[in-house]
This record gives sequence, C-alpha cells and structure tokens, in this order.
Amino acid sequence: MAHSIYQEEHEIYRRSVRAFLEKEVAPYHAQWEKDGVVSRDLWLKAGAAGLLCPSIPAEYGGGGGDFLMCSIMTEELARKVYSGPGFRLHSDIAAVYILHCGTEEQKQKWLPRMATGETILALAMTEPGAGSDLQGIRTTAIRQGDEFVINGQKTFISNGQQADLIILACKTDPREGAKGMSLVLVETDRAGFRRGRNLEKMGNKAQDTSELFFDDVRVPVSNLLGQEGKGFSYLMKELPQERLLAGVNAVATMEAALEWTIEHTRDRKAFGKTLADLQTIRFKLAEMKTEVTVARVFLDECTVRHSKGELDISTAAMCKWWLTDLEARVLDSCLQMFGGYGFMWEYPICRAYADARVHRIYAGSNEIMKELVARSL
Repeated sequence: MAHSIYQEEHEIYRRSVRAFLEKEVAPYHAQWEKDGVVSRDLWLKAGAAGLLCPSIPAEYGGGGGDFLMCSIMTEELARKVYSGPGFRLHSDIAAVYILHCGTEEQKQKWLPRMATGETILALAMTEPGAGSDLQGIRTTAIRQGDEFVINGQKTFISNGQQADLIILACKTDPREGAKGMSLVLVETDRAGFRRGRNLEKMGNKAQDTSELFFDDVRVPVSNLLGQEGKGFSYLMKELPQERLLAGVNAVATMEAALEWTIEHTRDRKAFGKTLADLQTIRFKLAEMKTEVTVARVFLDECTVRHSKGELDISTAAMCKWWLTDLEARVLDSCLQMFGGYGFMWEYPICRAYADARVHRIYAGSNEIMKELVARSL
C-alpha cells in the first residue's frame, strides 16, 4: 500500500524487496522457525541484491538512500510475518552507530562488508540484570596498555548466533555510572568470547537470539567506537530511530492483520451469514480500521520528522509505546475473529500475535517510554 510520504523511487525499492522475499525467504521461513536461525546464505543474497544497509552512503558500500528505504524493508518483513532475517538491527541500527560514531578507518573496514552480508552485526546492550535501565550494566572493558580487557555477560542479543562483529555497551570506568559507559567493537573470533545457547522464544522463532559471554576478551583500543565515556549519550541519540522502527513494524503488522481478518470474515459462515454480516463484527472492524488509519498518520508524521532530523526523544517514545500497545489490542481482536484457526501456527495471525508480544518490551519497555514522555512535560 503506497503512502504519500513515499516517492516513486521508494516504490521501486519496495517491489525489489517483495520480489526478494518471495524468492529467497517465503520457501524457507517455516524451516528457519524450526531451526531457530536463518541461513547464512540469505545474508549474502540480500547483500548481492542491494538490500542491506540501504541508508548507508554509497562511498561505504551502502545504498545511499534515506530512512524510508529502511521503513520499507521493515514493513515488508512484517506484512509477511518474516521475523527471521535480522536485517533491521544489522542495517538500520548497528550500521548507523558505526556511521555516526566510527572513525574513518572503522567505517571503511566494516560498512562495506556489512552491505555485502559478509559481516553480520549484533548490538549487545541488555544483561541479565539490566534491560531498559542501561545505566545498570556491569560488563566492563578495562584499559590495559593498548588494549581493553572485557569481562561480562549479555543476553537476549538478536543476531547473536551469527554475528561476526558486536557493538558492545560496557563500562570503561565502572565508578562513573552512565558517564563511564563506552561502546566497543568486538570481533567474535577473539579468544575469551563465546556464545551461549540460542534462546527459545514465544515468537520471532526464526530470529536467532543469544546469550554472550566475555571472559578476559582483549581488543585493541582502536576498537573503541567514538569517545570513551560517551557510550550512554550515543545510545540515547540513536534509540529514537530504533523506537521509530518498532512503530513501523507495529503499524505494518496491524495493517496486514486487518486485511487477513476482513478477508476471513467475508468467507467464514456463522448462523447462516458470513461473519462480516454480523453487526458486532462489522462495528469491531470499523473501530480497528479507524484506529489503524490514525496510527498510520501518526507514524508517517514521526517518520517525516525523523527524516528532517526533528524527531525528539519524547515523541519517539510516544510513537513506540502507543503504536505497540495498539498493535497488541488490534491483533488480539483479529485473532479472536479467526476463532480456533487463529490459534493455529500455520495461520499468519497466530505467528503475528506471538511475534508482537516482544514489541512492548524491546527498544525500551513501554513503561520506560511513558516515563520519558512524562519527563518532557
């Protein structure tokens, strides 16, 4: 579905994304859900098709496009309930940290390989005892000469099983709280690094999600991303885009779920009529259609603001919590209209319902989002 904020070049890109997903993802995603991880070849194929790092400048191997290109990939994956490909985290979140915070040498080294799919990235923030409150992380990177020595543990890390490079949030000065936090690049072939198990989740079953362990992992000081002690401010600066992408995912999922539900209610018979003939169903569909339309308008406004560099922290927080809360209510109502079929994994509404539950948790829990909004009042 085209929207006014998208131009012709965006729709051309959307058609390319859809063709790629139909050929390279649709036939295999069910197996990837059983495996808990997508094929490594998928990353290389996506890179060859020019679908990774679409908003990264061409001089670094990216697509040279704008944020709307990122939105399109997120939308198309959501509409087909393809949770496996971790492209969004890799291309639109991790790559942006390197672009905005990295040295020229780091950008030249890593971004082209990310764009081809040769190097897969993960972003490691969450720990067993620290999630939305990032100031509470305990992983340390203590400088010894020309190296950082890293110790600690991360959990719930998307792309963790396949990552070749990790952007690690850690304390370079544990005495300084948030001011002691830094971002460090860690190659996963370094001694002392190991991956834990691939975590089994309620939804997003084809997306690998891992525990990561760092036991005296040594990296050169040149692996510092940006300035030492500025990690927390970097995270706060980039999180609005991550939260906006969560909103994009939520709206695209709601739009798709509403389409599936309308089609189902037109075909399904009850009491001698189709479900869509029953007033209680028609009114509920009307309510959801209105809510999803309003959600799309708000999302588009936030997207335009972000494209102009004007999306502030509190508005991004509003976008994330309100759209994902609405998504939960809409998907629950849609699933209910499918009856017992909605409880079957083979139906996309079931998978979408399960996948959506984490949307109110990741990128900062919705309770934290409300706190951010409240602080701006």
